Amino acid sequence: MAIFKKKLPQELTLSDIVLPEHIGIIMDGNGRWAKKRGLPRSAGHTAGAQTFRKIARYCSDIGIRYLTVYAFSTENWRRPKDEIDALMKLFKQYLQEAIRDFKDDSIVLRFLGDRSAFSPDLLALMEENEAESKDRDGMVLNIAMNYGGRAEMIHAMRDIAQKVADGTVKPDDIDEQMVSDHLYTKGEPDPDLIIRPSGENRTSNFLLWQSAYAEYVIMDVLWPDFKEKDLDAALIEYAKRNRRFGGV
Repeated sequence: MAIFKKKLPQELTLSDIVLPEHIGIIMDGNGRWAKKRGLPRSAGHTAGAQTFRKIARYCSDIGIRYLTVYAFSTENWRRPKDEIDALMKLFKQYLQEAIRDFKDDSIVLRFLGDRSAFSPDLLALMEENEAESKDRDGMVLNIAMNYGGRAEMIHAMRDIAQKVADGTVKPDDIDEQMVSDHLYTKGEPDPDLIIRPSGENRTSNFLLWQSAYAEYVIMDVLWPDFKEKDLDAALIEYAKRNRRFGGV
């Protein structure tokens, strides 16, 4: 994957293009942002959370229907305990604010991943946000927490295998649609565009099944520095791509 520099092409604007229905964002670079400034990594996560709020609301305002952000992976538990504790505190603060903040934006909140590892109070806030927002008619915001693409597929395979064992599904019935219907994103369109700030060229176990035909835009900007104009640039780059889905 080539890094797409964040200069906004002048020949196109958002009004000239068809926007993707579903965007995924790997919110990467918080730690490096803090290190460059001589700050603790937790400061980078705090700055990144502010960027997340701003970009999520901007996506809603411009008409994106689905936004999936990678907030905390299954591998992130390997980080130092003080960093994880700071992240959990930040998640709790955000979820308390989200019940109020996204109400006026009609944003629907959903959480992707294995929730069993989270504390009861954090789990209760996740459930409250989903219940409070489920009847809204705006953008669906998926927050991937304790999420990993491989773990998601294992979870789906186990569910399907159990149905085969129960006799409710035959092995020959298993197809792509059935697998999709057992993922955390059931009922949602696959992402059209995945954006990775920070310049890293890897998928990092994010939406592995769903992103089979997604366009990737890798941007040379750390997530806390990511601005609306950077999203505009990624959307315009996406619009220039020729999506053939395996065809000619």
